[in-house]
Amino acid sequence: MTDLFERPPVQHEQPTRASRSGGRDRRAAKKRAQRRRRRTLIVVVALLLVGGAGYYLVSNASNLLGFENPFAASDYEGQGVDPVDVTIEPGSTGAAMGQTLVDAGVVKSVKAFTDAYKANPEASKIQPGNFTMLTEMKGSAAVALLLSKESKNETKLTIPEGFTKAQVIDRAVSVTGKPVEEFEAAMADPAAVGLPAEAGGNFEGWFFPSTYLLEPDDTPATIVANMVAATVSNLDALGVAPADRQTVIIKASLVEREGISFEQFGKVARVIENRLAIGEPLGLDAIDSYGRGKKSSEITVEEFQDKSFPYASRVNKGLPPTPIGSPGLEALTAAVNPTEGDWLWYVTVNLDTGETKFTNNYNEFQRFKKEFQAWAAEQDG
Repeated sequence: MTDLFERPPVQHEQPTRASRSGGRDRRAAKKRAQRRRRRTLIVVVALLLVGGAGYYLVSNASNLLGFENPFAASDYEGQGVDPVDVTIEPGSTGAAMGQTLVDAGVVKSVKAFTDAYKANPEASKIQPGNFTMLTEMKGSAAVALLLSKESKNETKLTIPEGFTKAQVIDRAVSVTGKPVEEFEAAMADPAAVGLPAEAGGNFEGWFFPSTYLLEPDDTPATIVANMVAATVSNLDALGVAPADRQTVIIKASLVEREGISFEQFGKVARVIENRLAIGEPLGLDAIDSYGRGKKSSEITVEEFQDKSFPYASRVNKGLPPTPIGSPGLEALTAAVNPTEGDWLWYVTVNLDTGETKFTNNYNEFQRFKKEFQAWAAEQDG
């Protein structure tokens, strides 16, 4: 073995009296600090336990002993007193709804509502809009009422397919109770309500048939703009170029008025295209009826033959100068994509069943007309 692995003997020094005393002092001080920290933690935990237990006891004892819970949200006890209209704005949080309800006298505090809102798993389904609530409602009752369909005030404006501009405005005035002058004023500035330039300032055919849910603050201008926007949106969805919009609406309005059923729309649209292609007058009584403002049965032979009248479809070639009503989506679709065929005429031979016959043969067309006349005679008899 070499001295490489040899170690010198360990020398153990004997501590002095002073060093032994200092070590004991340091160990004692360390133990005292540990005891102080332990006591502090015990006190904090005890306070938390006491506080939590106190909250629990006070919260629950209030129900058992009948005194007011100081931790509870200020809330009404009843289901409500007097009706009051409230508007929940789009994007409102639970707290924002609560403040709206407090301001309207519906709930007693925002917290009463938000506590009930958080406790109800359906609360996130509350929709914006105008509601009829009750004053002095319990928070949970207010949440439940906002979720019910009965409380929401919805004004519905339904525009049927084929309605003319005048009929649309009459319906809007009737439903909203707003003066017709306000709708006329809105239409006096077509660009302001989004009517495309290709309409030439004429709203006929541009009020899309649908059911519109109106908000309390909707103005006539807003209503008009929404109906026009719906037409533009549907035309865009069908891929109609802006330059072609007016022509498509005119054709679709003819299809809407002439077609007995959606299944026939494509064929009617094809007849229109085929007659335009060969330069034949369309000969659609719906055009004359719109232009004259009366039923086709009331139009005289002289009126049908009056070439100076732009809506005289039996003698004038091409499309009428304007749409003759508001076409729905099915009619617009048919005008954009007519059914393939070579038909030039059609006759609805039975108005009860809607049976309509199409042909490219004039003599057959005449037979179909006689078939209809025979059916009509049976109805009169």
